[in-house]
Amino acid sequence: MTRRSDEIQVIPFDGAATYYGAVLDSANADKYFEKLFHDVSWQQDEVLIYGKRYVTKRKTAWYGDNGLSYKYSGTSRVALPWTLELQELKSLVEKITDETYNSCLLNLYHDGTEGMSWHRDDEKMLKKDGAIASMSFGEDRKFSFKHRQTKETHSIVLGHGSLLVMKGEIQQHWMHALPKSTKIKTPRINLTFRTIIR
Repeated sequence: MTRRSDEIQVIPFDGAATYYGAVLDSANADKYFEKLFHDVSWQQDEVLIYGKRYVTKRKTAWYGDNGLSYKYSGTSRVALPWTLELQELKSLVEKITDETYNSCLLNLYHDGTEGMSWHRDDEKMLKKDGAIASMSFGEDRKFSFKHRQTKETHSIVLGHGSLLVMKGEIQQHWMHALPKSTKIKTPRINLTFRTIIR
């Protein structure tokens, strides 16, 4: 795969986080945002934190190949069948990253009061050191990494129609987060294409 001139390596070691910038023009990104916002089967998420179950304000959805299931934060999901738009975006991401994916976890953040605290995507059913391709639509949001040992942090702003790919040992050594911001009043949709081991 040829390296794009606008690629940014977000972290310096212990894995890779490559930001490709916008991989869709604004008109196509707008089109996908509208389709995803209105047509995805969004539902509020339930997560288990220190033994307590919480219902999140953000909404999620889980799509993938037939028969795939996914368990995270004490919640199990069976994949919904791919929509046309998700298949198109998956094909685009696979072409850019030279990787394959069999599922997609979607998050809808209505505004900046919704975010994600520090965590790792290290569930046992995920392909070890496999690529996770994150597409963003809607409002620009800051995305941060923190090394588990050194505690150093690195951040990048994820724009509308952009792609960020995490791979290698990153989930072992780095946590990531989507910080909250009361200044942000409009929604963001995030798609994370993943590979689940059957």
